[in-house]
Amino acid sequence: MDKQAFQELVWQKGRELYRDMPWRQTDDPYKIMVSELMLQQTQVDRVIPKYQDFIDRYPDVFALATAPLGDIIALWNGLGYNRRAKFLHDAAAKIMTDFDGHVPSTFEGLVSLPGIGPNTAGAILAYGFNQPAGFIETNIRTVYFQHFFADSHLVTDDELRKVVGETADTEHPRQWFWALMDYGSYLKKQGSGQLDKSAHYKKQPALKGSVREVRGQIIRTLTKADLTHDELREDVVADERFDGALAVLQKEGLVTLTSGYYHLTK
Repeated sequence: MDKQAFQELVWQKGRELYRDMPWRQTDDPYKIMVSELMLQQTQVDRVIPKYQDFIDRYPDVFALATAPLGDIIALWNGLGYNRRAKFLHDAAAKIMTDFDGHVPSTFEGLVSLPGIGPNTAGAILAYGFNQPAGFIETNIRTVYFQHFFADSHLVTDDELRKVVGETADTEHPRQWFWALMDYGSYLKKQGSGQLDKSAHYKKQPALKGSVREVRGQIIRTLTKADLTHDELREDVVADERFDGALAVLQKEGLVTLTSGYYHLTK
């Protein structure tokens, strides 16, 4: 498929399949950054109410940077992968100290922030600054596998990123990537995801029975009260996953032990 035909198809599908989301109603790079961190490995329907609550509580970089980490983690509770809350808090602090309180508008500045890799940086540039920065995400992979790599296997993101850049509408990057995302989401629901074509694809392990499940239980429990080791273990789960999960949360700086009581890091 040539570039013009592909662009016409994506724009058509984008109009037909457009999904209204709260972060599409703003061009504030801070709010885009929050949404992109939340959307990492989390479905849109779960993110929307948390995003709205988060922005109400922390409407700008300064509010987030000066808030207690424990309050942020407590508000994040339910989204999973709680260290993303700490990444956001740390990113806000770095923005205040290194970027005069403004989310950086360059790729180099964005990837210097905690929790922001190349693809998240590209998304923030496209949505927050309307810059034609190509990035790779599962919905985007789906579209390009469908139209450019139908007979390929183990496609690398470098190969994919080259085609994404060559076929992008650079005059309207924000709306272009919305259209790609909505079209890709539709294809996945039709069973055309083909993510096994990606050289980087790893199926997310089940939550049930995992250490990640226990980590989430510990966070949820500590949002209610500070507890001793034995109290926390009794309230969470009494199996061999507990101590390992607790140790990781402490190492990541999400949970702290003070005077014999565990609590969310303040």
